[in-house]
Amino acid sequence: MHIAVCDDNIDELTRISSLLEDYCREYDSSVTYEAFHSAMELIETMRERRFDLLLLDILMPGITGMDAAKEIRRSNSEIPIIFLTSSREFAVESYRVGANDYIMKPARKDEIFPSIHKQLIRFTQEDAYLTLKTGSGIVKMPFSQIVYVEVINRKVQFALADGEVRESYGYLSDYESELLSDPHFYKPHRSYVVNLRQVTELNKGGFSTLIGKTVPVARDAFSNAKAAYLKYLLSPNERGMHNVD
Repeated sequence: MHIAVCDDNIDELTRISSLLEDYCREYDSSVTYEAFHSAMELIETMRERRFDLLLLDILMPGITGMDAAKEIRRSNSEIPIIFLTSSREFAVESYRVGANDYIMKPARKDEIFPSIHKQLIRFTQEDAYLTLKTGSGIVKMPFSQIVYVEVINRKVQFALADGEVRESYGYLSDYESELLSDPHFYKPHRSYVVNLRQVTELNKGGFSTLIGKTVPVARDAFSNAKAAYLKYLLSPNERGMHNVD
């Protein structure tokens, strides 16, 4: 797993880098990292190199860590982001951009190590996937990449995290049982299945997703949808401050 850590404060950047060195020695020597002094430097580098986890300071001059996260999310909705900050005022906003954690400075081992370790486990585990028959062939589609599934006139459309839509002829029931065997998926409407990992908010309009699409909830199913989303948010493997209105 390759980590990018970004902070304009040199002393803090050095301290976080030292913690990452400790993590590599104590847990996994295959973890690597790069340090960046500005969000712009990080964004420019990400156009050429891949990272598997971002550690971002929020309060930076010029382009803030929050600005950087919003920019990164336009093209990459999957990369985990951990915010490291001295202010609590951005906590709610951080989870609107799909942040995986929000750690107050100075970050301690007992806070940052478990957060990194959770992402490492996710990174090393093979993702479950669907085998989808499309007009052009057979596609292996990881569950984590699916934002939502919608059926329209016997065409099943899979909206993906990168903005692409895959389509297969058939019924939602052809895939429903397999998707719903994963606790991250929920069926809020007879025509939709949504991936709760890709949801930023639940309100009366439905589930808002990271790609900007709102997945509707059936009129008589909102209370069940709210209960399912709260159960997901409060599960031991998830930590967040998403909105449930």
